Formats: sequence, structure tokens, C-alpha cells
Amino acid sequence: MYTQCPDCLTVFSLNTETLAQARGQVVCRHCHIEFDALASLSDQLPPEPFYQLALRLPSEPPRLDLAVYRPPAIAEPAVEQPVDARDFSELVVAPRFARPREREGRRWPWISACLLLLLALGAQLAWAERDVLISDGTVGPMLRQGCASLGCTLPLVQDTRQLSLLARDVQAHPSVPGALLITASLRNDATFAQPYPVVSITLSDANGKRLAMRRLRPGEYLNDAGALQQGLAPGATAALMLEVEDPDGKAVAFEFGFE
Repeated sequence: MYTQCPDCLTVFSLNTETLAQARGQVVCRHCHIEFDALASLSDQLPPEPFYQLALRLPSEPPRLDLAVYRPPAIAEPAVEQPVDARDFSELVVAPRFARPREREGRRWPWISACLLLLLALGAQLAWAERDVLISDGTVGPMLRQGCASLGCTLPLVQDTRQLSLLARDVQAHPSVPGALLITASLRNDATFAQPYPVVSITLSDANGKRLAMRRLRPGEYLNDAGALQQGLAPGATAALMLEVEDPDGKAVAFEFGFE
């Protein structure tokens, strides 16, 4: 097919694909104006010499009768209940940020796992600092109360600085020759129960010279398994009775120490 530029009268050859691409509007390669290629479209060129192709006058669109293919009809889905398009009384439009997101449901497993890890880390830190927490005047009573309600037992915390020696006495053992009988009264000034301490006794002569020293574990001076397990309660006192050997009968002074 052929068309002619109305300005410079240059004749061009073109195909249906070029016409369909711009719906007949083309640009002259010679004078660069845009024109309607359908106005002078021709199947073949007239015999030469010719000056201008015949123009097509506007007319009604031609009717196409020769059909070569027709797709089968597609049945439309039945509508059970017609909806009046003009009735928007029950229509609710939520803003975009308020619409539920499917991905939010996938975050809960990760959030739960992170919370469990944080709880486990907090439990490890609390166990590592258990002595400080139990001995604290504010946190300690809360922990003991909570543990008592759960039926558990907190470990005993030792602080020998809060143990006081109320009274002490030493005398020759009434039934064992060459031995001494030492008695003492011990009080727990802490706000928490403490385990019974290791007691160290140092014997000295009249000149202050150290003669002997002995360390006694709780089981050596207290024959009560229940009391050893419960420890020395806050503000409670305990009587200690110790039997030690008198080196050469020269011991006249002694010192107590708690470990």
C-alpha cells in the first residue's frame, strides 16, 4: 500500500502494521510533518505520470460481512443477589495503615522466640548474681516470699561480716584431761538466713605467742543436720561448744574467727 505526504507530495510505501501502530498518523521522512496516511491510502500506484494520489473523502465506516472466525460465547456467572451500586450505606473503607497484614501473623513465632531467649538470659543473670539479690534488703524478702509460695528453697548466702560474737568462755574440760572446753554465743545480724560458718580458734600463751590454731567446720561443732540445712535465721542466736586440745597446758588466751 501507498500514501502521499500532502506537503511535499512524496509517496511512501507502507504496510498495515505501520498504519495500525499509530492509527494512520505518520511523519514524513522528507519534510518531517505529521499527516494522516489514510487520507491518500492506495493499494497500487496509478500509471505515470501522476502528480497527486486521489484523496479519500470522509464517509461512514464500512460494514464488515465476511467473518472468518468467531470465539464461542462465554456464559456470565449468575448473580444470586443483585446489589444496588448506588447504595453505599454499609460500605466501610479502612485506611491503608489500618488494614490487617498477612505477614504480621508470621512475626509472632519470632517474637515468642525472642521473649523466651530474653527470659532465659534474665534467669541466667539472676542465678549468677543470686547471692547479691538474696542478700538485698528489698529484693531478698520478695524472692523468699515468692519461693515459699512455690514450695522451693533459696540457697543460703554467707556474709560473715554480719555475724556477731555475743559471749565466749574457756575452761578446762571437765572430763578430758589436757583439753579445753570453749563455749560461745553467735548471732546473725543479717536480714537473711546464713549458713553456719567455719570457726577458727587461735590459742596463745601468756606472752601472746601463738601456740595452736584450728578450723572447725559446722558439722564438727553442730550435730544437727536439720539446723545445718536451714542455716542461722535472721536475728537468731546459736550456742557453740568446742572441744580443743590444750598444748602443754600453756594456753591462757584464745581468739575467734569466722570464715
